Amino acid sequence: MSFVYHFQQCNLFQPANFVPFVVHGIEVGALKHAFAQQLQMISADFSLRADALHWNPAADDFDTLNRAMQQLTDTLLQKKLVAYRHGELFAVTSGKPDQALFLMDRALVPYFGVRAFGQHLNGFIRRDDEILLWMGRRSRAKRHAPGMLDHLVAGGLPWGLSLQQNLAKECWEEAAIPSELAAQARFTGTLSYRRETEHGLKPDTLFCYDLELPADFIPRCTDGEVESFELWPLDKVAQRIHDTDDIKLNCNLVMIDFLIRHHVITAQDAEYSELVKQLNAAKILA
Repeated sequence: MSFVYHFQQCNLFQPANFVPFVVHGIEVGALKHAFAQQLQMISADFSLRADALHWNPAADDFDTLNRAMQQLTDTLLQKKLVAYRHGELFAVTSGKPDQALFLMDRALVPYFGVRAFGQHLNGFIRRDDEILLWMGRRSRAKRHAPGMLDHLVAGGLPWGLSLQQNLAKECWEEAAIPSELAAQARFTGTLSYRRETEHGLKPDTLFCYDLELPADFIPRCTDGEVESFELWPLDKVAQRIHDTDDIKLNCNLVMIDFLIRHHVITAQDAEYSELVKQLNAAKILA
């Protein structure tokens, strides 16, 4: 295995397997061909053409599109074309997360290949001139990546919350970090990738942060999504990323960026140039 391996895995994507998803003339996602054909069969609002699957409900305003998507979600669940409803709404947008054309349940997002936004936070302390990174282990009851290693704080960005509000919420839920401490998190940039999955496409953008915590801070999960925490030296983090796939896939990218910025991975490493190239590509990927 290698550091670069995780970038490769995050960007496994064959464009030929997908057809663009266009809503009233605006491209917002991409669907697998079989799912596009199923959608055309269950609603006259869909039109599958050579260039894309077009969705044209009666009107294109926010409220009308929301109602149409809610009805479509009910139909997809009834026909068992999607497995479940998550209960959290994400923005469907061709731009920024606060520029929603309409909303979609989080569970449907990869089926329609619309961009999802999340936040990942490197929580660390300094001890005797050494940096140590807090690692969380995901609950084994989680639907996605159960029991895997994770960031101290990470989560999706739902509609209706600003980046600052959602980061404060996630910090408290996942690690009992109070809001005044969470507000000290430093934004370090965005990382994006496109990954093909069994059901569709995940074109995700992660807003990334560093937060230096007091040396005596002990995280505590308040929502049951994290089962334990460990404090690791950066060399151990680097070794685990390089040699295993124990860490939730997209977290590796954010941690690799952290390791480079803190001179654990340096120009003397064989993969350094390629990692910098991959990180730069991830920072500009739309």
